[in-house]
Amino acid sequence: MRIAIPLADGKLSMHFGHCERFILIDVDTVTKSIQAREELAAPKHEPGLLPRWLAERGAMLIIAGGMGARAQELFAQNGIQVVVGAPAEAPDALVAAYLAGTLKAGENLCDH
Repeated sequence: MRIAIPLADGKLSMHFGHCERFILIDVDTVTKSIQAREELAAPKHEPGLLPRWLAERGAMLIIAGGMGARAQELFAQNGIQVVVGAPAEAPDALVAAYLAGTLKAGENLCDH
């Protein structure tokens, strides 16, 4: 499974559409371990671009702080599961918590 996380200053960016970079983390869901990481510069922000761009790179899940309803719909249309309301933590910690079933997702921090 490939998990996408938007980054700002090496931690989860609270608004995925305005992040500096994305980290794509490949995990083994059976052993609950990280297999590989790939960090990419985020493309210039365009409405609707990121769900398609991340799907083309094999993302199956995105962990975000905040995300608008339309973006969530576009991710679903591209076959990418969305987790919103995650805390601004380091990517490895977020992935480990997700794999352990302890990721504290909460209120969507985006109001559009």
